[in-house]
Amino acid sequence: MNIVVCVKYVPDAQSDRTFTEDNTTDRVGVDGLLSEIDEYAVEEALKIVEAGEGEVTVVTMGPEQAADAIKKALQMGADKGVHIVDDALHGSDAAATSLVLAEAVKKIGTPDLVITGMSSTDGIMSVVPAMLAERLGLPQVTFASELTVDGSTVTARRDGDTASETIVASLPALVSVTDQINEPRYPSFKGIMAAKKKPVEEWALADLGVDASLVGLDAAWTRVESFTKRPPRAKGTIVADEGDGGTQLAAFLSAQKFV
Repeated sequence: MNIVVCVKYVPDAQSDRTFTEDNTTDRVGVDGLLSEIDEYAVEEALKIVEAGEGEVTVVTMGPEQAADAIKKALQMGADKGVHIVDDALHGSDAAATSLVLAEAVKKIGTPDLVITGMSSTDGIMSVVPAMLAERLGLPQVTFASELTVDGSTVTARRDGDTASETIVASLPALVSVTDQINEPRYPSFKGIMAAKKKPVEEWALADLGVDASLVGLDAAWTRVESFTKRPPRAKGTIVADEGDGGTQLAAFLSAQKFV
């Protein structure tokens, strides 16, 4: 079984995230990493292939630093990677992202399964998987908490607030997974060394036949007009308890309309 996993390089949540001069997310001047939820997608693909046969190809689009996301996936055990890097991609929205990823999947071939995380940890929109499935003409099985691939079908369990649903789709299909589906492995020393020899191709928009006017900030449906940094947290008030601490606490909570 051949599986394509779409992953994203995102700013580290522990870093000082900010915007660039054109009000797009700074993905170059901050530390970044493979989106956490995408690790679950990579792990699920590896489990499926290890239970039978096939290969896992990881695809990402982004600046040069985005190669680190592919590197992490290869260290986990993926077989090869594709990095779509082009200056014209800067500022692309979800619609443009799904377009580019769809053309990349088509260029790779016809995979039996396309797997994504349910959302990226920076955008948290959860719309790209559905858009990608539509562009590829594939049935979509989203928010999977459990996944079973059997012959020509894929079966997923989707857990909601009040009930769980079982969804069955014919292959090929696109699946997005949640962080409940598995426990991603840590790259072993052997995996880290093996990743250095695995092939990674770099493709530009021209390689995919995508018109640059369809992507980037100018083609985006929405844009950030302005932003303001969060003000530093003010120091709290220290109250010396002289027997009336409880009264002062109740008065504070009441003044803030917490009670």
